[in-house]
Amino acid sequence: MIKKIYFLGYSKKKTRIINFLKKNFIVKTLHNKSLTPSSAKNADLIILFGYNKIIKKEILKITKRPIINLHISFLPYNRGAHPNFWAFYDNTPTGVTIHLIDGGVDTGPIVKQRFVNFEKEDDTFAKTYAALIENIEGLFLDFLPSLLTDDWTAKKQRGIGTHHYAKDLPSNFSGWDSIIEQEIARLDKEGLKYE
Repeated sequence: MIKKIYFLGYSKKKTRIINFLKKNFIVKTLHNKSLTPSSAKNADLIILFGYNKIIKKEILKITKRPIINLHISFLPYNRGAHPNFWAFYDNTPTGVTIHLIDGGVDTGPIVKQRFVNFEKEDDTFAKTYAALIENIEGLFLDFLPSLLTDDWTAKKQRGIGTHHYAKDLPSNFSGWDSIIEQEIARLDKEGLKYE
């Protein structure tokens, strides 16, 4: 029976999932703090969303259940940082994925995923990011009943995919409010620059 959930990553200002969970469960939020062994042992479920730390293998060994991660890319593409930017720059599929944590960076088995096709008015990185957040939250809330009853399976990721670190975001990137098509064309012409 799931009673105590640890939610690591975004604050409740950035996601509606926390308030939804708090209606039915005891939810402890750890905004960008490390997960301790005692927290991991006491949690009935651990959910990561917008969490930028690697979970240590010794923590994975002592958890009661697999740790779930919500990622705004269509894995195995765009593992790591800034997946929304890289999906457009690398011309890879856009989507969202719920997967298990396995000690790597977004490499764990996939539980659920969804392609995301953007609307015509979603012309900036900020707008597509908002659409991805809405989609991953919706996918998670749809999946939650199955998660709570252990009525789900996970499948190994297929293909090599791509991976980017935070430092890979080019220093000449104009910002999240830039028009995607124009920004990609400019970066292609100038080349990616790094400090």
